[in-house]
Amino acid sequence: MQPKKTSTDPDLFRSRLDQIIDMNRPLVILADQIDWEAFEKEFGSLYVEKTGRPGLPIRLMVGLTYLERLHDLSDEAVVEMWVDNPYWQYFCGYEFFQHRFPLDPSSLVRWRKRIGEHGMGFLLQHTLLAAQQYGALTDRHLDKVNVDTTVQEKEIRFPTDPRLYHRMLETLVKEAKSRKIKLRQSYVRLSKRALIMHGRYSHARQMKRAARETRRLKTMLGRVYRDIQRKAGQEIDVALQDKLQLAQRLLLQQRHDKRKLYSIHEPAVECIAKGKAHKKYEFGNKVGIVTTSRDNWVVGALAFHGNPYDGHTLAASLAQVKRLTGLHPGTAYTDSHKEFRIELIEKAV
Repeated sequence: MQPKKTSTDPDLFRSRLDQIIDMNRPLVILADQIDWEAFEKEFGSLYVEKTGRPGLPIRLMVGLTYLERLHDLSDEAVVEMWVDNPYWQYFCGYEFFQHRFPLDPSSLVRWRKRIGEHGMGFLLQHTLLAAQQYGALTDRHLDKVNVDTTVQEKEIRFPTDPRLYHRMLETLVKEAKSRKIKLRQSYVRLSKRALIMHGRYSHARQMKRAARETRRLKTMLGRVYRDIQRKAGQEIDVALQDKLQLAQRLLLQQRHDKRKLYSIHEPAVECIAKGKAHKKYEFGNKVGIVTTSRDNWVVGALAFHGNPYDGHTLAASLAQVKRLTGLHPGTAYTDSHKEFRIELIEKAV
């Protein structure tokens, strides 16, 4: 169902937030500069009209997303701090002080999945638009921009083969049960025990016994994978087919293969080496960040899959800056401090 509004009915016995807070605080000024109706129009189409319970207010979800990124907080922390901070409540569109949690932290995860990459870019675009209207971001800021690539690490455990086999087996068994596919044997308890024994043998430096448990886990996964394929037949839906392809990819990959599978719930994770002394390898995605040389404004952020070469990400990052700000950047500088003319890059692309 369509989201409800954040505004509440008038209350004669309660003071409004704009009467008890300092209206000259930066967060209050920013709340008045942002065009919140644009988010209602953009994200309103993602909700159905009259089915299900009313959705959470769009301004509340957008405001919490901004606050979460501004203060580098988790979903749980931003919800807890929101209850104690009247300025945050005003920023999210509430007229009176709220004494209860507005939502469950898991709602923010579903919200990000709902709006997707395009929605997050829309949030960044309106942040820059508010800065341009306020006069904090001008054309002179984009005369020179800095383009840098880094690794956005994913929240995954260190990928070892036994843990991946066990996690993939649990996922396949869960998918089979939801579709009422009766397996010959699930191996859930046996795989858990094999994973525990692998950890114990590895800790005791008994590597041959640990390798035996790894082979046992791989055998169990292969049996469940083939059993589902036989019994599902031609009735395999898209979601189950994706899980079976991940299982096949996991069973076939070798130690020195490229583009290996490192996580079951995040298949796009890459193993990236950036030459850091304290951390040789990082598991995540490569991200291109564009900042202005003047005042260090972040005017672009784009994720790249497949670990491309840093120089090949330059044109896409600059194109995003032009799309978000409506302005053409003049000169771009990369890590090697070489100057690139944007006209030459566009001709080459």
